[in-house]
Amino acid sequence: MRQQVTAAATHSYNESVQKTLSVINLAAIERNAAHIKSLICGRRLYAVVKADAYGHGAERVALQLESVADGFCVAIPEEGAALRIVGVSKPILVLTPLCSEEDAAICRFYGLEVSINSVRSARLGKGLSCHIKVNTGMNRYGCNLSQLPDVLDAAKDCGANIVGLFSHMYCAHIARERESQLAVFNRAEELVKRTYPQVFCHISASAGAMLGGEYLKDGVRCGIALYGYAPHGFSREGLERALTIYARKVQTSPVCGRGVGYAVAERRYENLSAYRCGYADGFFRGVPLGEGNLCMDAFVSRDTRPLVPVFTDADEYAARCGTISYEVLCSVTRRSERVYICD
Repeated sequence: MRQQVTAAATHSYNESVQKTLSVINLAAIERNAAHIKSLICGRRLYAVVKADAYGHGAERVALQLESVADGFCVAIPEEGAALRIVGVSKPILVLTPLCSEEDAAICRFYGLEVSINSVRSARLGKGLSCHIKVNTGMNRYGCNLSQLPDVLDAAKDCGANIVGLFSHMYCAHIARERESQLAVFNRAEELVKRTYPQVFCHISASAGAMLGGEYLKDGVRCGIALYGYAPHGFSREGLERALTIYARKVQTSPVCGRGVGYAVAERRYENLSAYRCGYADGFFRGVPLGEGNLCMDAFVSRDTRPLVPVFTDADEYAARCGTISYEVLCSVTRRSERVYICD
């Protein structure tokens, strides 16, 4: 597999471009989606493509998954609009609750489903397909159970079309936390279904898909697993990583003086190569990619190859950076030329 990806990177990229090179395997993402579908026993799969599909390119990923996913999730209306513009026709849910008339207008124009979490956002949802976000313990977005009747009344009064009810598990790997959240969600579901018996209920992301059972509800919103990774506390077995990033060599030259990037060399070098990849490309300055420290736009290395892999495993790189795979995936393709393969 790695040899095939390397060959694609070597032969498909534009040599005149100085950006880093991201090789993204769309077929791997589609296989990951199919694997998730096999776990959820016929429930709906909403593919999460917010944050530019976690750095993989939202438009290309969504078009690849149109035949597999039942819908898509984005963070803000503009992300959903971009998918509609390139021809994505499946339902698109904006996860951030409605905040303004401007957001509502974008969602109305592009036919996006919206999230509501309050009386005000319910009123903004007039004429739109709305998913009520209920706070089950994460305390981020969502109305509390005590506020839910008022949200339902406001939605009914203004003509918002309630099609969904959802929440999000914050520590799905801890049994007592997920069980507590599910209990709250079940009470919300019971209340909402008195008025909207066909409402689409979803509490789970990738972790819930892996848990299965009662956490599946009517469907799942799957993000990180699509791209080959698992949430904290879960296994990524059966998933394929879809992204490899390469840096391009700019020059190889004999060493002059004692500098190695913005550092004093601690050993002798005969030759060093400069590669066009730095922290402005989304990499972490404190985690070296070659010799010395990482510069804004480059690093130096003893390597001499025209392309060198600088990112193959988000979990491994995130551990070196003291963060999580989600964060690094969203940052490391910031100034990258993308080459898509289907392998």
